[in-house]
Amino acid sequence: MTLVAGIDSSTQACKVLVCDADTGEVVRSGRATHPDGTEIDPAAWESAAYAAIAAAGGLDDVAAVSIGAQQHGMVCLDTAGHVVRPALLWNDVRSADAAFALVNELGGPDPWAAAVGVVPLAAITVAKLRWLADHEPGNADGTAAVCLPHDWLTWRLRGDTDIGMITTDRSDASGTGYYDAATNTYRADLVELAMRGRRPALPTILGSADATKAFNGRLFGAGLGDNAAAALGLAAGEGDIVVSIGTSGVVSAVSPRPVHDRGGFVAGFADGTGRFLPLVCTLNGARVLDAAAAMLRVDHDELSRLALSGPPGSDGLVLVPYLEGERTPNRPNATGALHGLRMSNATPANLARAAVEGLLCALADGIAHLTRHGIAMRRVLLVGGGARSRALREIAPAVFGVPVLAPSPAEYVALGAARQAAWALNGSLQPPRWEQTPTDRYTADPVPAVHLRYARVRDLTEGT
Repeated sequence: MTLVAGIDSSTQACKVLVCDADTGEVVRSGRATHPDGTEIDPAAWESAAYAAIAAAGGLDDVAAVSIGAQQHGMVCLDTAGHVVRPALLWNDVRSADAAFALVNELGGPDPWAAAVGVVPLAAITVAKLRWLADHEPGNADGTAAVCLPHDWLTWRLRGDTDIGMITTDRSDASGTGYYDAATNTYRADLVELAMRGRRPALPTILGSADATKAFNGRLFGAGLGDNAAAALGLAAGEGDIVVSIGTSGVVSAVSPRPVHDRGGFVAGFADGTGRFLPLVCTLNGARVLDAAAAMLRVDHDELSRLALSGPPGSDGLVLVPYLEGERTPNRPNATGALHGLRMSNATPANLARAAVEGLLCALADGIAHLTRHGIAMRRVLLVGGGARSRALREIAPAVFGVPVLAPSPAEYVALGAARQAAWALNGSLQPPRWEQTPTDRYTADPVPAVHLRYARVRDLTEGT
């Protein structure tokens, strides 16, 4: 049996899956946590990766490895390859004003959408570079190279020390705000704009099935951004809308053509197969359910039971779930809001259902942004930690209006990375066909009134 490994270096933890290269069967696995926070010393990712690898029984018998990781994080290195400052993560919103300034300096959202398919928000790397240039000019001066979390971790695990050897892939590069996935080229002029005239080195972009070698001869795949890795792990195809509910909420779809959204709602990312992955991301995901459970002083099983006991529409109670600000729409200072509260509907069941429906409605907004660009939708694939909620799975088809498939819980980012490693190993034109995990299917009569009522109040939030 030939073995490959996929590594998922996410916001919260590092997960490792060792798989059969031919079938995708998971042979063993390991996990290690990351520190909390919106900025982190990248050394913590490396430490967690080695701990997770050890927990998975090591990689001595593994022929190829690939890494999927959280997108957008800014890792700055000096000429010797040392980290200049802690990495800013995607969910660090201090760069919101920098994003706003960059959009204006280029003439508004349209030029950005046309140039790179992405309009800068606080999460996007290019905005973090501007923040660095304005707030830490000394660190900006000392930055010889900029890379992303999976770029840095791949470089470190390969044993490289030369910053000229750092590599990336289309999917992760497409989330930076200075790479055009449609032409497969960097826009170095946008890096220079963000960095106030500085132009640090950028990673070499590898193809989806390309590989590099470590000093011990082990192959390393190109790696992927976490959303592209999950799509590859799910074997998502055209017509599938992937809704991932973790720390954030992500709506994405595999597309044969790039998307340039002048409104800035849809990021024109690339996928991990040479196609495209238009994507909408929200800041608020599964923690909306955590907050509702905390308010009601119940666990998640009881939250689901309460939500499913309430009527569709929660008797007019509507929760707008901007609990940590919001990325889509771009309202970093917004707060959550509860609308329509009356004596008659002030019940735990209605509050629980309003939390579930509010989260789903925010994601339905994301789906609507995709379909406006001609993205086909025949079903939704529901994944992530939030998908473990029974209420969310059962209510989702009523809000989304299409069947919802909930694949068995798995580490799909790590699985997609492992599939890419197997692809790099076998050198085929397409990724290997692996056995699909069992999937539960949920259907319900659509209830469009739920989303319509949400749409009437979603803009009535503080700090918009």
